[in-house]
Amino acid sequence: MNVPANLKYTPTHEWVLSEADGTLTIGITDHAQEALGDLVFIEPPEPGRRVVAKEACAVVESVKAASDIYAPVTGEIIAVNASVVDAPEKVNADAYANWLFRLKPANAADLADLLDAAAYTASVGQE
Repeated sequence: MNVPANLKYTPTHEWVLSEADGTLTIGITDHAQEALGDLVFIEPPEPGRRVVAKEACAVVESVKAASDIYAPVTGEIIAVNASVVDAPEKVNADAYANWLFRLKPANAADLADLLDAAAYTASVGQE
């Protein structure tokens, strides 16, 4: 299982990259895409939408199931990755190179509540 050390994680299998400008780039983990199987549809959140931490804000569908994607922190959606909406299978090919949306956090300190790579790895029972 691939769990990059430079990212933060949620218990619901989202990864979070802190950008230099203070925004966050969010996707689903390698573990999540493996569990879901071949992705066939992604419904992203609308840019401008305000979300609260742990709120379902997007959906990914695979040939097996649909799964909600949750906001890792409270903030505003500022961008959506149209290339994965058009070709969801890109997430299966490389979950960490193919983000779903970007968020401007309301409070940067909320990132401290997210998991680091070691804690996420332990949470999914992988070594």
